Amino acid sequence: MVRSLWTAATGMIAQQTNVDTIAHNLANVNTAGYKTEVAEFKSLLYQNLQTKTTTANGERKPISAQVGLGVRNSSITSIFKEGPFYESNSTSAFAIDGEGFFGVRTASGGVQYTRNGNFNWAVGNNGTLNLTTSDGLQVLDTRGRAISIPSNYKTSEVTITADGELCYPDASNNPQPMGITIGLFQFQNPAGLEKTSDSLFSVTAASGQAINEATTNLAIRKSEVVQGYIEGSNVQVVDEMVNLIVAQRAYEMNSKAIQASDDMMGQANQLRS
Repeated sequence: MVRSLWTAATGMIAQQTNVDTIAHNLANVNTAGYKTEVAEFKSLLYQNLQTKTTTANGERKPISAQVGLGVRNSSITSIFKEGPFYESNSTSAFAIDGEGFFGVRTASGGVQYTRNGNFNWAVGNNGTLNLTTSDGLQVLDTRGRAISIPSNYKTSEVTITADGELCYPDASNNPQPMGITIGLFQFQNPAGLEKTSDSLFSVTAASGQAINEATTNLAIRKSEVVQGYIEGSNVQVVDEMVNLIVAQRAYEMNSKAIQASDDMMGQANQLRS
């Protein structure tokens, strides 16, 4: 196989992945808590044109004779830069100022994490009011328990402190702590989290175990919860459009390399002695 054909083909495949990633970012520009993804690439194996690069006299040359065999996608990394805050009319909308994540209980009983704080109050099977995501997943407190309040409480009067503690007004209309604090968790390597649907992330060996901000002894900057706001996507549309143009140009250049290789082989086949 002609090396240039295969090398250019790998470039087209890699740039297609790049375009797919950019398109996914643009599609989620209005998704709360979404984090920009960046496609990263690496060079494929190099082939030695000469096992020993030497001069005619047998002396070793300072530069080797190798040719690369293309490119491939090495990773798609999430950029966990904090997104802008947007005001919400919902009292159960929360944004995180810091590096923390909310913990939620999945349908299978596991725990996943999210920056999307667009929560709702839902009536549970036992009549209590549960704090849930838009998909009904229960939000966890600092002890890993699902957050619930008595059914006779008015959810519109529930407030929250910067530390994430839920409060409810007393007879004098003064907010009083309810003994419930929203759990906030950090990771040593957030980029190692496994991405799932609905802006949820799962723990992996690369991310490390979740660090509970309320109980950890590590010297970390603790996050703050802001009620009445939602963290928007950190996608920069202008940057993504520029990246899209660059990826498209790279795709075109690789296609032209394939065409050039095909023309060269055609000319070689037409040679006559």
